[in-house]
Amino acid sequence: MAKAVEPEESMAALFGAQVRRLRLSAGLTQARLGAMTHVVGTRITQVERCSGAKPTLELAKALDAALGADGLLVDLWPHVYRESFPDWSRTFMAYAAQAVAIREYTAHVVPGLLQTEDYARALLGVDLDLRDEAQLEERLTARLARQNRLDGPGRPELLAILDEAVLRRPVGGEEAMREQLARLVRTAAERQSCILVLPFAHGEHDMLGGSLTVLRLPNGTEVAYCEGAHHGQLFEDPHEVRKLAETYDRLRLAALPARRSLRLIRSAMEDYRDPRLPSRSDRRRLAQEQLQQPGGRQLRRGGARNPRHHPRP
Repeated sequence: MAKAVEPEESMAALFGAQVRRLRLSAGLTQARLGAMTHVVGTRITQVERCSGAKPTLELAKALDAALGADGLLVDLWPHVYRESFPDWSRTFMAYAAQAVAIREYTAHVVPGLLQTEDYARALLGVDLDLRDEAQLEERLTARLARQNRLDGPGRPELLAILDEAVLRRPVGGEEAMREQLARLVRTAAERQSCILVLPFAHGEHDMLGGSLTVLRLPNGTEVAYCEGAHHGQLFEDPHEVRKLAETYDRLRLAALPARRSLRLIRSAMEDYRDPRLPSRSDRRRLAQEQLQQPGGRQLRRGGARNPRHHPRP
């Protein structure tokens, strides 16, 4: 007889326990549920016993629909998916999930917490290890799910420093970049968020070519994470974290102030504007032309031009 799997052992075990509970409540056999979700019955056995390959997003959605789980299994799936990551990566994500303050610097791309769906899909789609479209959707769902951390009460403070290169590289095409930069503008206006830009003019610095995240935890301690194109490293030693926090502080001092950063982001948006719409310079020129017309000053104040009074004949 197979050893029972305890739900607290892992997220995959919890997922399997929920599938089993819902299946029994619905009076379904494993074979019947497999037929409903287009997999063999032994695959349902694997899911419930937390053996074999972890469930895919497609299977999680099918199980959720077949068992009437009202989104429970789909919501659990990203946590199951993350268990396939390396230990250090899962540890970092666990820290991020409870952090009260997040400080990030990125040299090449928008941080994952702030990526739009189209921008994230374009980035994930160039991974050489990507097998197929289904895996791409799995990775996208997992990444976007982490953004829930910024919604609602208990959200952390967020300070993001973006290298100017992040604004200039058209990831996903012009429309995707317009939407992405608009997302940054909206986020910068939020009370607990600040977005700064490190300009090209600053030149070389400690984190050139990589990214850095410093997390402050509820107990006041900090951890740091550095990432390159193909590797990442988590730092928990207080001495090492302190040095990386000092590196981040130097980047913050070198970055443009918040208002100038926002102007630079909006200026970059102009580079990706819809060609059918007038540019900012076009709009300024049109406004100047209107002002030079008779009655233009009245028009600028927003009212109709006052009619001239002519003496009656």
